[in-house]
Amino acid sequence: MQPQTSPHIPSVKKDTGWKVWWMLLRPHTLSAAFIPVTIGTVLAMHEGSIKLSLFIAMLVASILIQAATNMFNEYFDYKRGLDNEASVGIGGAIVRNGIKAKTVLNLAFVFFFAATLIGIYICFMTSWWIAAIGVICMLAGYFYTGGSIPIAYTPFGEIVAGFFMGNVIVLIAFYIQTQTITSKAFFISIPISILVAAILTANNIRDLDGDKENGRKTLAILLGRKNSIIFLACMFIVSYLIIFILIVANFISFWSLLVLISIPKAFSAVKLFIGKKFPIEMMPAMKATAKTNIQFGFLLALGLFISYFM
Repeated sequence: MQPQTSPHIPSVKKDTGWKVWWMLLRPHTLSAAFIPVTIGTVLAMHEGSIKLSLFIAMLVASILIQAATNMFNEYFDYKRGLDNEASVGIGGAIVRNGIKAKTVLNLAFVFFFAATLIGIYICFMTSWWIAAIGVICMLAGYFYTGGSIPIAYTPFGEIVAGFFMGNVIVLIAFYIQTQTITSKAFFISIPISILVAAILTANNIRDLDGDKENGRKTLAILLGRKNSIIFLACMFIVSYLIIFILIVANFISFWSLLVLISIPKAFSAVKLFIGKKFPIEMMPAMKATAKTNIQFGFLLALGLFISYFM
């Protein structure tokens, strides 16, 4: 399959030096790791004191698992022949920058091993039930693109990504600080999980044509490009509506309305997809979606933090 090109579309540049490894981590996706941990930890402050060491450990472990998942994605898509030198939205370490595929795979396992060691510390300080959940999270990360039927190739990618990187991480971060799970923590994790899933939706909209040619059955392919953009907009709208509902229900304070500051970025993410055809043209929309997650999550955490002192 020849990559789509146009004289009006800029080519994907080759990375050099440290940037090769940095881009392999796919930094625009790492917000899906640190935002849920931050939300869960700040929320735990309302239940009592928190341990900074547990917050840092959970944060690092989550980022390692997310980065490893990205590397598995890079490796397995390469092995299946889905990536080429002109592919956008990938680290490009293998097809563009000459890193051996085996090196990328081994590095992913090293990151998993490091996350496991940190997980042991978290379990020692809290509960060994966390170990079982951690293993399930890592298996989800591996089988997202690994195995005979990768999750990423099905319509269930958003559900899996949103659940594990949104709900589960928020609740674990909350639990290791409080030793309990509350309905408040669960409901607050929902908009976070939706916005994590939105990052994947944006990714699949960008890759829709290539994914279709390679036999994937993502939700974006089933809905079509136009309906997928509408679906993405609905994900943003629902996330903001849930915050309003939680405020009205007195689960959180009016300070959480700070999330409204992120609306322009969400609007931009949707607008930047409209009328675009080539994947590289849609990269700004993809980045805007990730930034919406960052802004929304940071502002929600800030609102929860301020309300703690009120």
